[in-house]
Amino acid sequence: MNTEITATAHDTQSQNGGLWSGGLSPFKTSYGKLMMWYFLLSDAFTFAGFLIAYGALRSSMDTWPVPDFVFSLFPGLSGSHPLLFVTFMTFVLLFSSFTMMRAVQEGHRENKSGVVKWMFLTILGGAGFLSCQAWEWSTLIGKEKMTVTRDPFGAHIEKGVYLHIDGKEGEEIFEPGKSYLMHQLGHGHASEGDHAAAYEGPGNYPDAIVDDQGFIHRRYKVLEGPNAGQIKAEEFGPKAFGALFFFITGFHGFHVFSGVMFLTIIMLNVASGLYVQRRNGYEMVEKIGLYWHFVDLVWVFVFLVFYLL
Repeated sequence: MNTEITATAHDTQSQNGGLWSGGLSPFKTSYGKLMMWYFLLSDAFTFAGFLIAYGALRSSMDTWPVPDFVFSLFPGLSGSHPLLFVTFMTFVLLFSSFTMMRAVQEGHRENKSGVVKWMFLTILGGAGFLSCQAWEWSTLIGKEKMTVTRDPFGAHIEKGVYLHIDGKEGEEIFEPGKSYLMHQLGHGHASEGDHAAAYEGPGNYPDAIVDDQGFIHRRYKVLEGPNAGQIKAEEFGPKAFGALFFFITGFHGFHVFSGVMFLTIIMLNVASGLYVQRRNGYEMVEKIGLYWHFVDLVWVFVFLVFYLL
């Protein structure tokens, strides 16, 4: 009797691939893919915490920079093109998700050359996105002078009119919510009007305040509300904007950079034939594909929060 029970248990264990040796895969998936899902879940909570913090800080501020005004430049084009460049960035990254999907499909077919081709295109897409982000950062830091502690993008909370150099009211009337960019001496944009162009060189500015870092705080007269008639000067925007932008987009950019590195290593392994003998549908390609799709999905939420809302 005992012999029959032992034999039956041994047969069942053999059929299941060894119960105590990891033969039964939970959720009918491999250990590697399961651990990747665990990592992505924890990373999703991290990004969610950052974006929730952004929303909480933004809702607590009286004013917040308008994305259409902040992100309006496009390399090689003059004038204002609101969100055009970041839309191009998003397209590049999302297209790389398509090429990654094709690499996984070719892996299931055990087509080594197809996997290499589509992974290479995915790497190009990731590198292109990082290049776009580098241009955006260099523009905000070098041209607009934004840092993690200084935000030159502000917005008015009252209706007013800018003053000319001679102290008289000009024709440039603004409404609450009107965005502005504070320039440093020698960094004004002549296209923004004579008032901005007048601050190109050093000198006396009786109707503007120049701080110790050379930033020009344009003066204006309040036209409506309890402060009507008062003379005020433009102030810096909320510090949290620059800090949150660089930290969250930088954290996402680090994920993209890491993904490009892993994709390159795995593509070289595929090209060398390392995964051919495994005959598992190039599971390693599928695992890095899960990571890459996650990175693309996170960018959709970052794009929504920073650039559209």
